[in-house]
Amino acid sequence: MTSVDLEIDEGVAHIWLNRPDRLNAVAPELVDDLLSALDRTANTKAVVLAGRGRAFCAGHDLKQTPQGDSRARIERLQEVTRRLRTIPQPVIAAVHGYAIGAGAEFALGCDLVLAAEDAVFAFPEASLGLSVTGAASRLLPLIVGPLKAKELLLLGERVDARTAHELGLVNAVVPHLHETARDWARRIPAHPATTLAKRALDAGIDSALEQALELEVSHALITEHLPGNALGSRA
Repeated sequence: MTSVDLEIDEGVAHIWLNRPDRLNAVAPELVDDLLSALDRTANTKAVVLAGRGRAFCAGHDLKQTPQGDSRARIERLQEVTRRLRTIPQPVIAAVHGYAIGAGAEFALGCDLVLAAEDAVFAFPEASLGLSVTGAASRLLPLIVGPLKAKELLLLGERVDARTAHELGLVNAVVPHLHETARDWARRIPAHPATTLAKRALDAGIDSALEQALELEVSHALITEHLPGNALGSRA
């Protein structure tokens, strides 16, 4: 069993985060499997990213002690955001349960976000003594505005699905999440103009993405070695 499943149906790639026993928390193998799945979506017209079990993704797996070079590990995680932004197909996040930390950043990186009624979003990194790493420093202010972005990042409070919709974090809150995600994906035209539209819309948004990602790496390397953070507390 891999930590990420890929299913292709009627030209739509369905990618499932598949660590349900850990609420799909991020671990190195999940990052590797997710990138591999995204690489195998060629010749599809849309991608749906979802999570199996009770959550979309509950953030970093704090029960795992980080191994290896910290910069390489962080940059590998950031490659998920890069890939979501640069693959030609539109990506729809289908979020249920927790979308916390890195899980919320996965959703931010997608082109469209649908949420179930029970979805919960949060960016708790600062409260855990850590730093955001998935371009949230760039994408979140663009989506919700600078003041609300600072509130979400500095306080780390959880946001329910309806509030997330009001803030613009999600496109819609729907009762039948996966059915709606499949319907939206199938309605996306299988035409080169779709890719061009995605590129055009993201051109301005992503113009400063690399600078934001590099700054996040620098901050993550600092906070990772400070006493009292969520990573150090496990040592």
